[in-house]
Parts: sequence; C-alpha cells; structure tokens
Amino acid sequence: MIAIIPARGGSKGLPGKNIKLLNGKPLIAYTIEAALKSDYTSHVIVTTDSKEIADIAKEYGAEVPFIRPGELSDDTSSAVDVYLHTTNFMKNKEVKVEKFIVLLPTAPMRTNMHINEAVELFKSSGAKTLISVKEADIPVTWYLSRADNNRLKNAGFGEGNAINNRQLNQKYFVPNGAIYILDYNLLAKERTYYCDNTVAYEMNAEDSIDIDTLFDFKLAEFLMSERSNS
Repeated sequence: MIAIIPARGGSKGLPGKNIKLLNGKPLIAYTIEAALKSDYTSHVIVTTDSKEIADIAKEYGAEVPFIRPGELSDDTSSAVDVYLHTTNFMKNKEVKVEKFIVLLPTAPMRTNMHINEAVELFKSSGAKTLISVKEADIPVTWYLSRADNNRLKNAGFGEGNAINNRQLNQKYFVPNGAIYILDYNLLAKERTYYCDNTVAYEMNAEDSIDIDTLFDFKLAEFLMSERSNS
C-alpha cells in the first residue's frame, strides 16, 4: 500500500513542529523512516505546502511528487480532501490505490513494527478500515460539566458512576493518530474513516504520544533519550 504522511507548514500549537529537531532529527524523519522500513509500503509520500518540509522529506527518502495547493493547506482544510488529492494524484500515475496507510508525522514513537502489526491485523481481520487507538486516559464517566453558578455535575457521558474506581468503568479508546488504514471508495463516497467494519489496533500510551504542544515534544524527547540509554 502507499503510505501518506500529511505535513502542513503552519502549526499554531508548536510552530514548525514537523521539522523541529527531536533528539537530533527533524520530527517528520521518524515517521518517514518507520514507513520506509515497513514490509508493507510501496510508496512513502509526504504531502506538504512547505518547500522546506519537502526538501527535508526527500533527504530522508520520502517521495514529494507535488507541493500541496493552498486551498488544502489552511486551518480549515479537510484531512479527507488532502488524502483524496494525494490518492487521486497517484491513481493518475497508474498506481493502484484501493487501501492506503496514513501516518501522522506527530507520532514519532510509532515504529515500522507497529505499522507491520497493524497491516497484518487489518489483513487477517477482514476489516474495511483500521484505526490505531490508545486507552482513554480518563474514563468518560469521570467527566464533569460546570453550570453558570460554578456548580459541578456529571457530564452524562456513558454508563456508570463518576466516583467509581477506574477498574469498575468500561474501557474507552481514542484515536492516537499513529496509523490509519483507509479505504479509497469509502473515503471518496462517504468521506469517513469509520464504518461498521473498522478494526482497532491498540497501542500503549508511551508509543501513542501525539505531539501538538511543547509539553508533548519535551515528553517525547525524554522518552526517546530514556530508550536510547536503556
């Protein structure tokens, strides 16, 4: 399958994050290297509106066959449109695209091993799409809302009691942004990643770090240095 790495130049939470040096390498390099080492990728494509990101992506071995148009590069641009733009470009180059992988560059702890496991699970399960997830940090039944008079009340999500021990609550999961395996026809027709045949690939909290803020970046930096010293 082709692997798409979307990397916009603008970032409000952490400016320049996709090429910010993380333990000596641009952040995006970790995702490119993981994709290239996977047993299941035919093309590793970075879609970006930034020439600087494009140059760095090429340096680390990715294909950058185009610079993403401006209308697909602002804060309101749909990720679905970005993926369809890339897949349609590849289909026009006579590359077969039925299922494809999306890897966000903000998940540097995800490795080629994770990608291989996800693809193998996807193939063996007979699923239509796959989403990588992590267990939610906070049980949804613990969420509170606050009234105008500053009084707290249970937000009403899910079943159970807000004061239950964590072990008594149902497990909930959230997408971690590390790996998506998507179906071209579903995306083009329904504009969704999810259907009644979407399988979950669960990852642990450490490997699920998704960098959006400086705190996330520093946490990834710390964990990477711990791994390299172990």
